[in-house]
Amino acid sequence: MRVAVSHCLLGCPCRYDGASKPDARVRAFAELPGIDVVPLCPERASGLPVPRPPAERVGERVLLADGTDVTDAFRQGSEAEAARAIEARCEAAILKAKSPSCGTGLVYDGTFSGTLTAGWGTMAQILRDAGVRCLSEEGVEGLRQDVGER
Repeated sequence: MRVAVSHCLLGCPCRYDGASKPDARVRAFAELPGIDVVPLCPERASGLPVPRPPAERVGERVLLADGTDVTDAFRQGSEAEAARAIEARCEAAILKAKSPSCGTGLVYDGTFSGTLTAGWGTMAQILRDAGVRCLSEEGVEGLRQDVGER
């Protein structure tokens, strides 16, 4: 099974703050026999610098905490990385929860107060619309069970 994975969850320091968010569950899943991982980072693909101020979704827009509109950059990076996943025929994507690019059903609401709202990150939405099963790191155990049933 080919699976797209947010590169930060695998330990790559590509987040807005220059850090990573390695997740032991995701890394263990990536090591399973028969799993082929395609690491993705739409924010790095956007050409935005790392580090930079945090970004959040504000409706259809993506804004940095300093008010800079980075919607076009996020869209371009998301389209490029989603195209890689689709071209690679990824069946699923394990994406960083709450992220403005990778959030799967919940994203930060644009107030930079830690408040969540229903929504999808820019790349997650593209992948979802293309029929790729998208889940956060919290949902990886369900995918692991599905793989075990094959």
